[in-house]
Amino acid sequence: MGKEKQANPESQYGEPVEYDPSFNGPIKKRGCTDIICCVVFMTVLLGYIAVGIVAWLYGDPRQVLYPKNSTGWFCGTGPNINRPALFYLDIVKCATGFNVMAAALNGFQCPTTQICVEKCPTDFTAVSPLDYAPGVKPTNVFKQSLCAPSLNLSHTNMTVKEIVEKELCPFYTIPTSSVIGRCLPDVTLLGTMPPDFSNNPGLPPSVSETANLLMNGTGDILNGLSARDIGVRIFEDFASSWPWILTGLAVAMVLSMLFLLLLRFIAGVVVWLLIVAVLSTGAFGIWHCYWQYANYKNLSASITDIGFTTNFSFYLKVQETWLAFLIILCVVEAILILILIFLRKRILIAIALIREASKAVGQMMSTLFYPLLTFVLLLVCVAYWASTALYLATSGGAIYKVVALNSSTSECQRINGTVDCNPQTFKASDYPTCPSAACIFVKYNTEGLLQRNLFNLQIYNVLAFLWCVNFVIALGQCTLAGAFAAYYWAFNKPDDIPMAPLSSAFVRTLRYHVGSLAFGALILTIVQAVRILLEYIDHKTRTAQNACARFILCCMKCCFWCLEKFIKFLNRNAYIMIAVYGKNFCTSAKKAFSLIMRNIIRTVILDKVTDLLLFFGELLVVGGVGVLSFYFFSGQIPLPHSTAQSETLNYYWTPIITVVIGSYLIAHGFFNVYSMCVDTLFLCFLEDLERNDGSLEKPYFMSKNLMKVLNKSNKMPKKKK
Repeated sequence: MGKEKQANPESQYGEPVEYDPSFNGPIKKRGCTDIICCVVFMTVLLGYIAVGIVAWLYGDPRQVLYPKNSTGWFCGTGPNINRPALFYLDIVKCATGFNVMAAALNGFQCPTTQICVEKCPTDFTAVSPLDYAPGVKPTNVFKQSLCAPSLNLSHTNMTVKEIVEKELCPFYTIPTSSVIGRCLPDVTLLGTMPPDFSNNPGLPPSVSETANLLMNGTGDILNGLSARDIGVRIFEDFASSWPWILTGLAVAMVLSMLFLLLLRFIAGVVVWLLIVAVLSTGAFGIWHCYWQYANYKNLSASITDIGFTTNFSFYLKVQETWLAFLIILCVVEAILILILIFLRKRILIAIALIREASKAVGQMMSTLFYPLLTFVLLLVCVAYWASTALYLATSGGAIYKVVALNSSTSECQRINGTVDCNPQTFKASDYPTCPSAACIFVKYNTEGLLQRNLFNLQIYNVLAFLWCVNFVIALGQCTLAGAFAAYYWAFNKPDDIPMAPLSSAFVRTLRYHVGSLAFGALILTIVQAVRILLEYIDHKTRTAQNACARFILCCMKCCFWCLEKFIKFLNRNAYIMIAVYGKNFCTSAKKAFSLIMRNIIRTVILDKVTDLLLFFGELLVVGGVGVLSFYFFSGQIPLPHSTAQSETLNYYWTPIITVVIGSYLIAHGFFNVYSMCVDTLFLCFLEDLERNDGSLEKPYFMSKNLMKVLNKSNKMPKKKK
């Protein structure tokens, strides 16, 4: 260590930190940093709020949530509260030239009358030529529930033919099911079309042909089940199993907390066991490769016997392949053993820091629950982004045109799709020369000022969302760093730890360093935006790319992925320095980077040992809770005097997946706090080594365990005789 300290002044990564007798932890007297970026961030937030207000004023999410009938009313709400499904009177017109499923889900209204119904028709029916005979009552041919609300079959003077021509009632129906509120063909029943339906002389031949088209085009989406039915079943599973889901999540929280608190006692054992496991795995691989090599060598199986082939399984049956694997594994195993021999002291330092982090978390248990605040803030950001995007996307007003449902005359062809109309006040009698005229929804307005800038507003929504998310994460990292730094720089632990270190660090960060956090978050947001742009370009040009373009685009995506990882690493350590010294972002980032580069080997060892340990912890918590939930919800661990959960659930995997995902989020939140603690204590430890030498004037702040690993100690004052 002495040699390292003498060499540090000549380092190209800056001078070591000098001793400061007034320094004893996070600086109390500090000023606001990166004020310009703070002002820009606040301006962007105000603009983001303004965009949300505009979207809320002009948007109508009902356009997405509810289908709309031909008269402009939404199904399932308002006067149609009891009629939630949209029925297309002539589904054939929806299937001509495009995919009916894609069109319906995108809000497209087919050029046919649409009405709101209580439930979708489930059988084959058709108006026969005999039904057009004089004297046949419409009530004997049509169902009132499937006809336009403006038509009362019991009191109408119109004939069956007139009703069909004006598309007031359907002249045929096929089995349909409700998919996101639209009555779309049920592919499981289309194949059972009865002969009397398909051979009906009054039915256009395109109906049976379209049925086959619909069956082929929508079979992979519908699969005979309604999405709403599946949603209801899943909701029922949640309603009946939510107490046990909460119990599983509570178990995950307790296990995560116990694992972190016990690391002060078991960190060394766990780390060395994991290292031994890795080396043992490598040794087993070497033995297996040698056994396979010797086996195929005795069989005289050589690569020259098979030559070149695209079937790689053949290469596993020759001796040269296993010899290559054997050499590679031997080299890797030798490198790992040499690293273990020459860097064992640094591994001991990493273990000591991990133990110290466990003590710090134990002293400040409130830090384990700070991720709840981060989660809530992130949830607010996601909800605001999603709602703003939805309202912006539905901000255009509906446009209706007069459409000739049967454009046989020249007058019908002239007005077809060229005349604006209002479905609330439209009268077919205004067009006597075109009796099939109807007011049909065509599209949403895209010509207004807001609609012309809709794309730009959506881009602004995404960029502001990314900036806010990165800022919230930065706020959490800087707050935790301030709390853990206060723990490290307390000379007599725990007596010298300040009161409420977490809340003090939170207030200090919000008061002085919003600009610095926004600066770091902005850099990361720019890199993420470039990555999103590259993914968009790749998606749009994938079919037109040649090999060279694909290679260049892949290299660019890889480079920006690496750059994002580096920026996250640099930001994380910069926030630690901001929490300790209160300097601006650039100064803190440079200081952290220089300190890390002067101790790069220690940094790599600590980072990898911590990653290995936390990965093992997450695997233990998530895997353990997941296995228990599987055995419980599948009924293999029944409760006494109780029905097995698998018998009361529609899909027993629903609570299992929920528990596993929830357990991962809980464990990840706890272990992120612990990882931030280790990183903060590590940077403080490196500064402690550079600032102090263990003398009476410059004592070390590190724990006795760390000093023991480094063979260091603080000199004690001599006792008076």
